[in-house]
Amino acid sequence: MTRKKKLLYNTIVSLAYQLITLVCGFILPRFFLSCYGSAVNGLVSSITQFLGFVALAECGVGAVVQSTLYKPLADKDNAEVSRIMKSSQRFFRRIAIILIIYTAFLMVFYPFVTRERFDFSYTMGLIFIISISSFAQYFFSMSYRLLLDADQMSFIQLGLQGATMLLNTVFSVILMKMGAGIHLVKLATATVFLIQPVALNAYVKRHYSLDKKIKLEGEPIKQKWNGLAQHIAAVVLGNTDTVVLTLFSTLENVSIYAVYHLVVNGVKQILNSLTAGVQSMFGDMYARKETDTLDKTFGWVEWLMHLLVTFSFSCTAVLILPFVNIYTKEISDANYIVPAFSLLISAAQASYCLRLPYNMMVLAAGHYRQTQWSAIIEAMINIIVSVVLVRRFGLVGVAVGTLAAMLYRTTYLAWYLSKDILNRSMKYFFKHIVVDAACAVLTLYITKGISLVGISYVAWIIMALKVAVTALAVNLAINCVLYPNYIKALFRMVFGFVKSLRSKIVNMFGKSKEELNVSSKEHIRKE
Repeated sequence: MTRKKKLLYNTIVSLAYQLITLVCGFILPRFFLSCYGSAVNGLVSSITQFLGFVALAECGVGAVVQSTLYKPLADKDNAEVSRIMKSSQRFFRRIAIILIIYTAFLMVFYPFVTRERFDFSYTMGLIFIISISSFAQYFFSMSYRLLLDADQMSFIQLGLQGATMLLNTVFSVILMKMGAGIHLVKLATATVFLIQPVALNAYVKRHYSLDKKIKLEGEPIKQKWNGLAQHIAAVVLGNTDTVVLTLFSTLENVSIYAVYHLVVNGVKQILNSLTAGVQSMFGDMYARKETDTLDKTFGWVEWLMHLLVTFSFSCTAVLILPFVNIYTKEISDANYIVPAFSLLISAAQASYCLRLPYNMMVLAAGHYRQTQWSAIIEAMINIIVSVVLVRRFGLVGVAVGTLAAMLYRTTYLAWYLSKDILNRSMKYFFKHIVVDAACAVLTLYITKGISLVGISYVAWIIMALKVAVTALAVNLAINCVLYPNYIKALFRMVFGFVKSLRSKIVNMFGKSKEELNVSSKEHIRKE
């Protein structure tokens, strides 16, 4: 399968997966809120965030493993691939012990935080059940998932994850409709997600010739501890807001944060899905030393991501408040309408998404040790600013901390990439930022004054279409002036795709007609 075809499959399946995630992610929390209330929803969100350390097995050392696999996969060196896989599995077993100890620690001490609202056995049982689901998703088949990602075959595992997510949503909704408790619903989730590791193990064994008995001589995976350190910082960054709100605010504020995060995280994941396979493509080009191709490809990806992020989060900043107003219309135990927080959390996640092309290139080049401290500093900024501001400003305080941290590391990664990997001027990055800001501010100004009174889902959809058309027009107009060559390339790509699709449809129906005529003539001849 060619590099281009793999990228196409990865993008399509990843987008479908993220849409499934987005839809399921809206359905289940709404049922949780209506069936169990804001306090239980906040408790589940808080526990899930605390258990986010399980993701260490994937994104920390996992990213290093994936980067290490690019060259032997490009060279078709099965022996080296087998050594890397064996080393990664050995490392993940050690991580498993740490994660089990952490979960046990959480089961003992976390219930003290929520003892005024929930008894110890209730909270301990929920932590244990949710941890099973997390381990099932992130640990047991981790090495095989990384192998597929590095080989630009992410669409295999993403398709499987999408299917299990749909099953989980169906089973969970049925159980909640039947009046089942939160513990039984989460246990059903854990059971469904066990399908993933079993299926992935079977696929890799069938399609890859891995030598499990190969001996390790030295360490084939360099910088794995640097990758682990980076991801510890990333997990701390991602969980800081919920932890700070849990310790210094209320579970109702945790629930409010979770609802807004549901929206912005959904947008973020959709944008992430559009980059599926791009990092492995960068890694393949970097391993083969295709410098000119890599530079041109990166410039195109960078511009396209800035355009998509600015368009998406401009729309999000305008539409998130009316959506949350509808989504929580029947919920009266907390005030979910917080305008300043909605703008800040949208800006923070937009800043995170703007770093995607720079971060992917740094990871593809394997520069973990060199960029390690920037990840640690980012997490520290978020913790310090959030803790200082949360008591006075609540949700807004933690959002300011997140935004400050995101802005720092996005700028750092762009600077590091320009200085140490692609050797390009920072003027490209700053020009993108100025264009992004101009597009966002103009979109917000044109669409200001949206009312929250008496709005329905149908009215919101109509509103969303109007806002999207406005944001698209603003972004295309400004980019036509400042990036005419990229705009021309984008339109050529879109028209080329439409033309190719139309040609395939015509050929398909034309072929069917010819086959039908041949079949009819043969039938007449036999008669």
